[in-house]
Amino acid sequence: MRVAVVGGGISGKAIKQALLDRGATAELLSRSTGFDVLQDNATLRLAGFDVVIEATGRFTTSRKTATEFFTRSTRALAAAAQHHEAHHILLSIVNCERPEVQGYGYFAGKAAQERVARVESDKLTIIRSTQWFEFAEQNLARLKAGPVSLVPQMTIQPVALDAVAEVIADVAVGQRIGDSVELAGPETMTLWDMTKQLPTRRQVILPLPMPGKLGRAFRNGICVPGPQARRIGPLYSRWLAEQAPPTA
Repeated sequence: MRVAVVGGGISGKAIKQALLDRGATAELLSRSTGFDVLQDNATLRLAGFDVVIEATGRFTTSRKTATEFFTRSTRALAAAAQHHEAHHILLSIVNCERPEVQGYGYFAGKAAQERVARVESDKLTIIRSTQWFEFAEQNLARLKAGPVSLVPQMTIQPVALDAVAEVIADVAVGQRIGDSVELAGPETMTLWDMTKQLPTRRQVILPLPMPGKLGRAFRNGICVPGPQARRIGPLYSRWLAEQAPPTA
């Protein structure tokens, strides 16, 4: 089985490794490998693949920018998957379609992406994940001002990316078609608590109370899935311990 993983971020790399562990032939396609999903001919480039996994990303809070990127990416990959009768797997975010979070551009873009995929892909699986454990460290870099980083007040149920990648790989090699999966970690916590536990943190952290309905939604757990989500992977504390370099 040949699987194309489109997206060069940490999720794409994790998914490729999980596929290789299962004996699949996996190729990572991104701008760093010479493929631009918005500019290149996806139908031509994806010839011969049985599965197309869409794990593209572009961090932005602009609704217009996020929606344009994600919908264009999905239209290109859905058309290619349709042409080659390949299984299209889309990596998305739990509860991104909820009205309370449409004021946050990234979530609005992902919700629009899902709508396009459902219309344009016949062989589609949408895999929704909660925020990954890496989110805490990513946020430190994104909201950094000198020695200080701001931490948005959010209640989440984070999950290990490697565990998500394993489920995606299982879906790819098992050729499950036409359904959706929601994935979350085993415990609910705040982004503040996650950030405080980072062993390599050097930044001074300050809480960022986001205003309005969106801020209340994030604080009150809009990102936390319902009971239908599969709980996977280790506790955050255990994951942190596994990331620590071995002592001499």
